[in-house]
Amino acid sequence: MNYNFSDDFLIKENSKLEIKKQSSGYKGKIDKDEAKQLLEQEKEKLRLLQEKLYADGSQSLLIILQAMDAAGKDSLIEHVFGGVNPQGCAVTSFKTPSSKEYQHDFLWRQYNALPEKGKIGIFNRSHYESVLVCKVHPEYNLSEKVWSDVKQFDKKFWENRYESIRNFEKHLANNGTKIIKIFLNVSKDEQKQRFLDRINEEDKNWKFSSADITERGFWDEYMKAYEEAINETSTDSAPWFVIPADQKWFSRVAAIQIIIDKLEEMNLKFPELSGNEKIALHESKLRLESEKQ
Repeated sequence: MNYNFSDDFLIKENSKLEIKKQSSGYKGKIDKDEAKQLLEQEKEKLRLLQEKLYADGSQSLLIILQAMDAAGKDSLIEHVFGGVNPQGCAVTSFKTPSSKEYQHDFLWRQYNALPEKGKIGIFNRSHYESVLVCKVHPEYNLSEKVWSDVKQFDKKFWENRYESIRNFEKHLANNGTKIIKIFLNVSKDEQKQRFLDRINEEDKNWKFSSADITERGFWDEYMKAYEEAINETSTDSAPWFVIPADQKWFSRVAAIQIIIDKLEEMNLKFPELSGNEKIALHESKLRLESEKQ
């Protein structure tokens, strides 16, 4: 692939992202037909790398997807990971915390969903909801029962949340889990059109929720929350990538290259057989070949 989306959309540690300066409609020099062809080629490469990840068994890959509603997270997962062995890849969609989850700290439920070594884990939304929707609606934090008043959610509170996230992700990275965090940057106009499509097309009605319209009213607050969360938590070991998402075909091919680049960086290897194992392999071959038909 003659494109470098990993570098194009990486938010480097200590850099200052301004979402309003990021083009959600950017698609570079690639057109839709070429992107679709490249996606199919890269899916085969991803399949082989996932097989090598599983065989190597020393590391795992965690992919975190965050975005506004209708940005294309679900369809990206479907189109990018459609060729991967489902035994080596798991998707976890984090909804509103349950009463049991609220009895623990905000990171607890993420631990239970982390990928085992040799596997890929995809978080469709994640622990970042605690510094996104819970920042736009700070009263939600009261459900954790540690605090009693929204006035307690001051600057120091949010700094502590970001620090907890950085430490959590650093711990994972230090123990064999590589992390990619992707923000699908869709425009407000494009979200509007996708909502209208869900309303106007009967077979898409099930995707629509009136609550999405309510949250759309907080667009500016969400953009501010995303901007701050990304700036505070994009690190060398757990980087954020901000991918233009007004064109779904573009966001898919950009995402798959970023994922492939990370897997290739992991220096994965198929296990080498010992001398005794090679002898046993050869003997097994001879026995099979000597069997009578």
